[in-house]
Amino acid sequence: RSSRSSRATMGRAKAKYASEPANATKSAKAKGTDLRVHFKNTRESAMAIKKMGYVAAKKYLEDVLEHKRCIVFRRFCGGVGRTAQAKNEGSTNGQGRWPKKSVELVLSMLQNAASNAEVKGLDMENLYVSHVQVNQAQKGRRRTYRAHGRINAYMSCPCHIELILSERETGVQKAEKPTPKLTKRQLASIKA
Repeated sequence: RSSRSSRATMGRAKAKYASEPANATKSAKAKGTDLRVHFKNTRESAMAIKKMGYVAAKKYLEDVLEHKRCIVFRRFCGGVGRTAQAKNEGSTNGQGRWPKKSVELVLSMLQNAASNAEVKGLDMENLYVSHVQVNQAQKGRRRTYRAHGRINAYMSCPCHIELILSERETGVQKAEKPTPKLTKRQLASIKA
């Protein structure tokens, strides 16, 4: 049986992403597997930057690390304390945190995708996070010792992250509205 580390050094197939960008030439990807950060915190951190511009997302995550802004917890919010900063981020329940390790990892993934975009020659000012996804990875097993000689599981909850930066499409000018067709009666009332 080969170990995980030996498989990592062997030639690996191209990584699969859950979503492929509409225009691959105008997009850059980054992916991380089996990352030792909490899945729930990382999921909330990733969802906070979804559809955000690259520059804005980078600034936001840096502000979270400095405790100027917070990550709003929307789905995994059981027992999460409330903070006034959450209201500024559009929270309905006021629950937010500053998950340092998760934010640092999402920020590094964002910078990785940005450097991939730079190599492709994409416009950095025009990039936005078109896709970000966090999945649960296989749990790491440890044990904790309880009263009366019992043993319980003490699992870690790592995650996989994938992120795609794409260039925003320049909007097409909206055509002028064609004049509606009028009936003979409507034309007669206009003339009268």
